[in-house]
Amino acid sequence: MTYPDDLLRRILDETRVIALVGWSPKAERPSHGVARYLARRGYRVIPVNPGHPGLVTEWGEAVRATLADIGEPVDMVDIFRNSGAVEGVVDEALTSLAGVKTIWMQLGVVNEAAARKAEAAGLTVIMNRCPAIEIPRLFG
Repeated sequence: MTYPDDLLRRILDETRVIALVGWSPKAERPSHGVARYLARRGYRVIPVNPGHPGLVTEWGEAVRATLADIGEPVDMVDIFRNSGAVEGVVDEALTSLAGVKTIWMQLGVVNEAAARKAEAAGLTVIMNRCPAIEIPRLFG
């Protein structure tokens, strides 16, 4: 998928709070490394993993079991799940996160039906990209 750099730049510039679905407490996992990178770049990263609710990350954020457990504004949902699980994540985001603006699917994650559903609800969708790759590319 190709997305204009201006679109990616705008999303990453306007986003402040990211719910990262599929976060792992294991430092060697990509979801952990990306969350840590984003937190160090100044984003508030709320990890979501039903297997580790309440665990506090190294950047001081408690892990939530579901998106519904967040209960506060989120700008972007960053999805580290397999493509088949994305539609459920999008459904939960649409019902639980009023004001969410972006659904971002990580490298290798593509779900056209979920993307259409999110776009129909007015969200911007990015698939098969990683913000931890795009940020240094776009902002240096």
